[in-house]
Amino acid sequence: MNKTQIILKPSTYNSITFRLKHKSQLEALRQRIASGPSLQDFINNDDPILKDDSDQWEKYDGKLKRGKGESERLRLPPWLKTTIPTGKNFSTLKEQLRKLNLHTVCEEARCPNIGECWGGGEHGTATATIMLLGDTCTRGCRFCSIKTSRAPPPPDVNEPFNTASAIASWGLDYVVLTSVDRDDLPDGGSNHFAETVREIKRQNSNILVECLVPDFAGDLKAVEIIAKSGLDVYAHNIETVEALTPFVRDRRAKYRQSLAVLKGAKSFNPDLITKSSIMLGLGETDEEVEQTLKDLKENGVDCITLGQYMQPTKRHLKVVEYVTPAKYQHWEKVGNNMGFLYVASGPLVRSSYKAGEFFIASILKNRKTSTAS
Repeated sequence: MNKTQIILKPSTYNSITFRLKHKSQLEALRQRIASGPSLQDFINNDDPILKDDSDQWEKYDGKLKRGKGESERLRLPPWLKTTIPTGKNFSTLKEQLRKLNLHTVCEEARCPNIGECWGGGEHGTATATIMLLGDTCTRGCRFCSIKTSRAPPPPDVNEPFNTASAIASWGLDYVVLTSVDRDDLPDGGSNHFAETVREIKRQNSNILVECLVPDFAGDLKAVEIIAKSGLDVYAHNIETVEALTPFVRDRRAKYRQSLAVLKGAKSFNPDLITKSSIMLGLGETDEEVEQTLKDLKENGVDCITLGQYMQPTKRHLKVVEYVTPAKYQHWEKVGNNMGFLYVASGPLVRSSYKAGEFFIASILKNRKTSTAS
């Protein structure tokens, strides 16, 4: 019986070896993802994603601030490195969002706390931040990675119902509704927001709703529509100090306009909790941060969050400084001494932040209990 010999050229052999090696690596990656932590693992985990290792952080001798005229990007310090969320339940939630044509700012803005918030985190209060009115913004802030266009697609008329249905099915305790800016709409999208809030409350009146809204170009009628929609928390982000506002935010976003919006929301509904957020690391001074906190307090803001600005892509503003955890603790003390209801201050804190929402949820539930009794 004749035997057939197959002689491989070195190049052919190397190609086959590479493909087999690549296939085995791909299989290993798939197995790792499939067996990785689920959302339930996040819920049951007593350790926060950002572990407090202050002794090591204090020893960090890397460069934390760019000098004047320097253009190189700063290396990420250890306190800003987080765990990437994986697992079956995490993927399921993403799949449901896509099927219902819903968007989350968690994904669009590449938030580092997505695993903690979607899974309930150490507090066990599951939250999500749903982005209404599409995924395309009419403004172009220099810190934000969300898509922009002068004429975005029209809003999805089914979005309020789909959003409420999804939230009810997920069993969320606290939901944050936010949106892109829609300067192309006569009401800025305020009625769409309000309809979504009412539909959520209709399907489950126990869900606490926070609306993180744009400035509506200073239109207080739009602010009133949302303030009286049945929401629990009215949030609008000041983003940065007054001096940096023209360089960081879109030219249509003004510091004093944002303060007027927050003050207006409180005047239309005094029972609302109002909230705002400041990014640090853009070149602001301590005096400017303190003045911003004073301005927010004077305009009736109850809760404030402070977190590190992170450059989303090379096309966006570079980080001027990585602010240390110790400095964030300083700002937390300053905010508490000013009398804010709640201050969340830390490198990975975002305006829609798990720990803050847990605390605010507790306040709101206590208020409802007191009213009922």
